[in-house]
Amino acid sequence: MNKVILMGRLTRDPEVRYSQGEQSTAVARYTIAVDRRFKRDSDTQTADFIGCVAFGRQGEFAEKYFRKGTKIAITGRIQTGSYTNKDGQRVYTTDVVVEEQEFAESKAASAENSFQPADRPSPNNAIGDGFMNIPDGIDEELPFN
Repeated sequence: MNKVILMGRLTRDPEVRYSQGEQSTAVARYTIAVDRRFKRDSDTQTADFIGCVAFGRQGEFAEKYFRKGTKIAITGRIQTGSYTNKDGQRVYTTDVVVEEQEFAESKAASAENSFQPADRPSPNNAIGDGFMNIPDGIDEELPFN
C-alpha cells in the first residue's frame, strides 16, 4: 500500500502549468514544510520539505486558493522518478502525488501567521477565532438556549 498523509505549510505559492493538447490539464507543484515530531540534539533542521504535485481539478484548486504560508493537509501517494539533467547527470526525484488536499486551519488563523497589509480593516467585534464577541447578560435574548 502506498498512502501518504501530511500536514504542513506551503513554502511558496504553487507553480502551475498546463499540459499541451486538446484537453489541457493543470499541473500544480508545491513544497510543504512538515514539522518533525522529535528533534535530536545533532539536528539543526526542525522540518522536512516535501515536494507535492497535484493534477487536474486539484491543481486548479491549488492555483486559486493556496498561498505561501497556508497550512494544508494532503493525502496521496509517493512517486519516484529520474531524469538526465543538462550536464548529463542522472537526477532522482521523489514527490507526493496529491489525491486529496484541504485547508488545515481557518482563514483567520492563517492570516495571523502570514503578512497582512496594514490598511486592511479588521471586522468589528470579532475575536481571534473569527466569531463575533457576544456581550455578557444577553443569553436570555438568544432564540436557541
